[in-house]
Amino acid sequence: MTISLAGRCARTGAMGGIISSSSPAVASRCLWVSSQGVVMTQNVTDPVLGILGIKLLEQGYGASGVISQLTCARPHIDWRQLAALDSSGQAQTFTGSQGLGIAATAIGQDCVAAGNMLANEAVLEAMVRGFESDPYAYIAERLLNALKSGLAAGGEAGPVHSAGLTVHDSDLWPCVDLRIDWSDSSVFDDLQGLWQRYQPQMRDYVTRARNPKDAPSYGVPGDP
Repeated sequence: MTISLAGRCARTGAMGGIISSSSPAVASRCLWVSSQGVVMTQNVTDPVLGILGIKLLEQGYGASGVISQLTCARPHIDWRQLAALDSSGQAQTFTGSQGLGIAATAIGQDCVAAGNMLANEAVLEAMVRGFESDPYAYIAERLLNALKSGLAAGGEAGPVHSAGLTVHDSDLWPCVDLRIDWSDSSVFDDLQGLWQRYQPQMRDYVTRARNPKDAPSYGVPGDP
């Protein structure tokens, strides 16, 4: 039903995550990212676990402490699959006894992948290898490569319809927060196309927030 990967850029400290699912609007429920780390809550998901997990990261808990706290914090934990990655690059995971289909996790260098209803057990290792393959690329590109690699290895057992990509860099808000809430074609191609449209303007939107007088115009009505 869901595959996901959280990653950290060791060079810049940027944190990010990518996710896809057969369900609509998966990123709104399952992917939670801040400058302090990433929490992914999936399988039969409880979004509150993502909210609590981010708060715990911001309070200084590491990935292991976050997962330990979350597995005690909410009922029905046997139905949940969790993964956390903290700002030091440490990761921890949890898959309850009610994990759907082939449910697994994989931890790599500065990354962690999780999935359920997988086509096969090789999917998550492929995602990790995809993320690790080009450590000098911008983190959004590395995350997209991870998802592409996971889908190429089989992805989910069924068709994929939604996906999301989020990156926190050096501000309180995400510099990348892109979602495909439903696609009947190739959700990866749709997400990658949205990134390619957004990427050339990404830093300009940061400039608009920090120093508006230096921000470029895009030539739309009312924008001189």
